[in-house]
Amino acid sequence: MGGYEQTMQRGDKHMLIGLLQCDDVSEELQPRHGNYPEMFERLFSAVDPTLEFRVWRCLDGDIPGDVDAVDAWLTTGSRYGVNDGDDWIEALCGFVRELWAAGKPLVGICFGHQLMAKALGGEVVKSERGWGVGMSFNRLSERADWMDPWQEGLDLVVSHQDQVLRPPEGAVVLAESDFCPIYVMQLGEHFLGVQGHPEFGKAYSADLMERRRNIIPGNRVREGLASLNAPVDDQLMVRWILNFMRRALTVDARL
Repeated sequence: MGGYEQTMQRGDKHMLIGLLQCDDVSEELQPRHGNYPEMFERLFSAVDPTLEFRVWRCLDGDIPGDVDAVDAWLTTGSRYGVNDGDDWIEALCGFVRELWAAGKPLVGICFGHQLMAKALGGEVVKSERGWGVGMSFNRLSERADWMDPWQEGLDLVVSHQDQVLRPPEGAVVLAESDFCPIYVMQLGEHFLGVQGHPEFGKAYSADLMERRRNIIPGNRVREGLASLNAPVDDQLMVRWILNFMRRALTVDARL
């Protein structure tokens, strides 16, 4: 159903990723930073330029009708909350359950991470800790075989109020912090959720914080802007995501 295809480089063995777009970058920031599909393609192609992407605008009700339309799926972040009750969010939850039942690889980013938790029986709430903005600094609590190259911490840009409070049954928490105890989680062999935004550049993070000064406390914005001086593990996270997807496809092929 629907969708438009954006080709990086054609090839018989190139992985095709379905991007489930759940929001747009605000119009005033798009000239400098692009929209979410451009952000993801720019970052992922820096690691593997042979990847291909097909985008579904889920926020407009364009929900895929075929779990086999692509090799692996990726869900963007969103200004909307998974508990908002919008029809497209509920429909996307249904599609996530279809992917789970079919054993298809899915990686959820921020809103996508929370959507995955909600769709499979977990709980998502607005955190009493408030806004998470700027850089987040996380410790790895488990080492999965797809985390190659390995390092003990994972530091990514964030922008969120909601958090996963209770993961679905059987989920393994792989990364955590005091601010966000369920930062990365794996479900089975083919679902992975990440609270951070590897696709957000530091400049976009700064512009987004400035734009949201009316809703984010001033001290949190100051802390967030200062934190952007730290190194970010965006490309490492992409390598891990691609490793995870390819491993999941291998597992799926053996079923």
